[in-house]
Amino acid sequence: MSSHQKLSFSHLDSAGPLAERALPHHGLFDYRPITQRSDYHWPGGRRLACYIGFNLEHFAFGDGLGACLGPATPHPDVLNYAWREYGNRVGAWRCLELFDRLGLATGAILNTALYDHCPELVAACAARGDELIAHGHTNAERQGAMDAAAERRLLADCRARIARESGVAPQGWLSPWISESPATPHLLAATGYAYTLNWCHDDQPVRMATQDGPLWSVPYPQELNDIPMIMARQMDAKDFAQMVIDNFDEMLEQSRAQPLVMGIALHPYIVGQPYRLRHLRRALEHIARARDAGAIWWTTPGAIAAHMQEHHPHGHA
Repeated sequence: MSSHQKLSFSHLDSAGPLAERALPHHGLFDYRPITQRSDYHWPGGRRLACYIGFNLEHFAFGDGLGACLGPATPHPDVLNYAWREYGNRVGAWRCLELFDRLGLATGAILNTALYDHCPELVAACAARGDELIAHGHTNAERQGAMDAAAERRLLADCRARIARESGVAPQGWLSPWISESPATPHLLAATGYAYTLNWCHDDQPVRMATQDGPLWSVPYPQELNDIPMIMARQMDAKDFAQMVIDNFDEMLEQSRAQPLVMGIALHPYIVGQPYRLRHLRRALEHIARARDAGAIWWTTPGAIAAHMQEHHPHGHA
């Protein structure tokens, strides 16, 4: 802003000090610092809960949104579409082989379009005992652009389809592109979801108060996440793996004082590339050794939300 430009506050009530204006608030939860909360333990007396959010996504060909390996081109953007499709055809299966070897169940975060495109992949995750988490119909669209009626229908339809196809209704939701409308948390509770992964504001589960009852926010990472780190910030795979290890070691130390949640967000078209998988293998082996030693609770987001609802239904106040 240049020196001669002035902000206009003509729309404000001049009777009150500008430094005491109330800012818009979501109304879902109050502020409480992590150092001033009640203490509890995870199952087995453990203090750190860890999970993988394994994002399985499908994108419309020649239309809509999508992460890009190279500069986006006019549709059909074959380069970027094909790169993302590598995850479903190859990368996801290599990741599952690694998870099987280490005995790591995951939270499989899935677009329902996968039931039409590659049902074998969803079936493989279900057969492993992975938790199935709803992630919209396709990552080619954002739900935050929908009106309330369309958004409610999307939430209900995705939940119904996963229940019909895989035999269990999902308890959790992650919005494609973490896109919400102001109504999203309320609609999630209204359509039967128990928790959301959309918010990255805490290292502990937070109980949200919606118009239709409680909704748990389970921590989902935007730092320990291959898309922002590897794609947006151009982090090398070996550095991303070391970041996972460093984050884990630090949170394990911090968890001596209070229970914490550490999620790792992965996309198979990124970490399923062989040279990246080699480094991810090192990071997950490090965490698996700590699990085998009884130092952590390896779990899923749904199990975290269920534990909180059963043992701490009013949150950590």
